[in-house]
Amino acid sequence: MNMDDVLQTFIAESQELLLLMEDALLQIEQAPDDIDTINALFRVAHTIKGSAGLFGFTPIVAFTHVAESVLDRVRGNELKVDEALSALFLQVRDHLCELINLLASHGDLQGMTIEHERQGAALVERLNSYLIHPTDTLQSVAADDCQEQGFPGNWHLSLRFCDDVLRNGMDPLSFLRYLNSFGQISAIVCITDGLPDVASMDPETCYLGFELGFITDVDQATIEGAFDFVREGSQICVLPPDSEPADFQALISRLGADPEVMLEALIACGSLTREDWLASMVPLASVEVSPPQEAADQALERNDESKARGAKEARTAEGNLIRVDAGKLDQLINLVGELIIAGAGANLGAIHSGIGTLIEATSSLSRLVEEVRDCALTLRMVQIGGTFNRFQRVVRDVSKELGKDIVLQVLGAETELDKTVVERIGDPLTHLVRNAMDHGIEPLQLRRERGKPEQGTVRLNAYHEASSIVIEVSDDGGGLNKQRILAKANERGLLVEGQTLADSDILNLIFEPGFSTADQVSNLSGRGVGMDVVKRNILALRGSVNLESEEGVGTTVRIRLPLTLAIIDGFLIGVGNASYVVPLDMVEECIELTPQDLEAKEFLDLRGDVLPVVRLREMFATDEPNHGRENIVVVHYAGVRVGLVVDQLLGEFQTVIKPLGKLFGTAQGLGGFTILGNGAVALILDIPKLLGQVASQQRHGATLSPELTQ
Repeated sequence: MNMDDVLQTFIAESQELLLLMEDALLQIEQAPDDIDTINALFRVAHTIKGSAGLFGFTPIVAFTHVAESVLDRVRGNELKVDEALSALFLQVRDHLCELINLLASHGDLQGMTIEHERQGAALVERLNSYLIHPTDTLQSVAADDCQEQGFPGNWHLSLRFCDDVLRNGMDPLSFLRYLNSFGQISAIVCITDGLPDVASMDPETCYLGFELGFITDVDQATIEGAFDFVREGSQICVLPPDSEPADFQALISRLGADPEVMLEALIACGSLTREDWLASMVPLASVEVSPPQEAADQALERNDESKARGAKEARTAEGNLIRVDAGKLDQLINLVGELIIAGAGANLGAIHSGIGTLIEATSSLSRLVEEVRDCALTLRMVQIGGTFNRFQRVVRDVSKELGKDIVLQVLGAETELDKTVVERIGDPLTHLVRNAMDHGIEPLQLRRERGKPEQGTVRLNAYHEASSIVIEVSDDGGGLNKQRILAKANERGLLVEGQTLADSDILNLIFEPGFSTADQVSNLSGRGVGMDVVKRNILALRGSVNLESEEGVGTTVRIRLPLTLAIIDGFLIGVGNASYVVPLDMVEECIELTPQDLEAKEFLDLRGDVLPVVRLREMFATDEPNHGRENIVVVHYAGVRVGLVVDQLLGEFQTVIKPLGKLFGTAQGLGGFTILGNGAVALILDIPKLLGQVASQQRHGATLSPELTQ
């Protein structure tokens, strides 16, 4: 077993657990008596502490042990979760997150600074105020102190690890260190009767057994849970403090150990006295499995079988999910893309050959490739709810900083999109949410004067629309003041004298670099930095962003993004000798251009509706003649319809999206390119940008040249 891989798994799982911890802490502020949430918090702390103990990450174990002790008091109804305790545990969570990030970047905790240590010590001191018996180190209290604090006494642990425990990447000593995180090993005896002679020893085989005296206040399930990773093939027996000599006799019989050696080990551990053994009248030389002993032994075996079944069921449940490195998924998508291109070439060659069986075979191959593509893309689809829920913490912290009462509403959390898109949309959403809270939601007194609820609302919503996902960030605040925006735009020289703008164009001015209408600079905003970056990041994802705002009512920022950045179903069209691809989900219909329509330049009558048209031949300055009839491809996006005038309709086409180079970065209306089956290159039309240009031209045309719309 590669320990580096195990460590990466620990880091990934810890990061997921800390996200769950943050969600639980935000929930518990609203429902402090929710026992399920409290138990979830305790499990997170307990799991991280246990896993860290196996790796010997003492600072994490020590810190989490104190936090776990406080949560244990909460779980036992000795403490109530209030706002102060919840805020403290959010800081505890953040500190643990920093330590885990150190592990992720360095592979160990050598990168811990004095500031990390001071921060941890300060949090431990605050946590200790909630404990009856404070502790700030990993060292367990002495045995006599344990007795004074009401610990139940000395448990006995008999450990016989499987022979391959070392080969499996597990260190038996790490389990002993972990036991010290929630108790104290009062005595330990190493059993060496399984040692072979030196000549036949295998350095990777575990020959030693251990008998332990263990003082703790936890229950038996917690102690046994420490050995879940090595239970298979091992003999792990935990006997409670009130065990009788007969219980130890059953243990000796079950292990098949030398009674004299075992008796001395039990006495050395403090688990049994010679007087108790003699009083039980059990002759050492005649220890055998009598009916009472056999019953006890069978009980132990049944207990182990039950645990084995439970562990097997847990492993089966976990086996339904596997963790896959994102890089491997990206590689798979790239290979599927190349497979699609190669399949298109094979299909084209088959058609040219005219061989029926070959055409049929390549047709089946294309269908299977399409299914593989759909499955591969599904692997990268994740629900956006995980990203949305992280903003609960942002809203909580920022609202307290601003002195406002704000709640976050999440809708459409189950909406799925490409993992790459999810990862890259986080920063723009963060800025939009913080902006909505700072600029959008009014101060409490102003909301009262306007007759609004005292608690402001920021809403995150996601839903599918054609081949896109729409993400909305809205608030019920004061909205955007258009006159103020215009005044600021004139002040910065963004408008031509006498220029008239539509309402949507006025609102979009806030995306200009350095544009801000804030009266003063705060920790959150007001410097004119951010909204232009938001728009640039969204455009980089082949998306679009627009604003809707009503003064005194609120603002909505609407982002449209493609579901995936890799492979789409396209519709292939031809203009002259060039080929272009339109996303198939945006194609509404195809119609033949009639002789009467040839005279129309900018608009067509489509069954009584006015349809703006874009002539791709003119747009791309195509000189090659068209020997056939022109056609119109009607496309739609975000409620806008446009007719693309093209020369040829070439049919559906699986499109592998490849990015354009920097040389074409400023090209309007292009979103990438793809490779056709014959090796030629086809440009992918960026329909959202294309329709946005048409809509803008329509607005300007209506303002400057009304006769064009008559």
